[in-house]
Amino acid sequence: PISAVESWMDYEVTYLAEVKESLDQILEVDLYLKATVPVMSLCPCSKEISEYGAHNQRSHVTILVKLDADANLGVDELVRIAETEASSELWAILKRPDEKWVTEHAYENPKFVEDLVRDVATRLKRDERILSLMVEAENFESIHNHSAFARISLP
Repeated sequence: PISAVESWMDYEVTYLAEVKESLDQILEVDLYLKATVPVMSLCPCSKEISEYGAHNQRSHVTILVKLDADANLGVDELVRIAETEASSELWAILKRPDEKWVTEHAYENPKFVEDLVRDVATRLKRDERILSLMVEAENFESIHNHSAFARISLP
């Protein structure tokens, strides 16, 4: 974000088409787009109770949307929503000035896993190209021996 070092990020993306037919006649085609986006989350509770610092972790946001048949929704749009609603986006390569920026940016934008799914879902729900949605987030906790998980589905 600061050094402008370029690198590739990997995102898991799936396109789905569900065809409903009867007697060899297509009745309906439902189109879905799914993306899993790695992001960073910072715990609001640890920030609140600590005099300095807070724990953070890598997280995955998974978005599954059912699209209007004429919709032109790009994967990059889903990725951008997940990244902007997280405490911070991730980068494959970071220099020290980048690390400083990422940790400070996340510190100013703490979110519980349930906040993250709610905020992503709120943004997606405003998009008329999306007929229904499901958002999941899993925080791979850095100081607990478990993950935190949340899911929301909206028709």
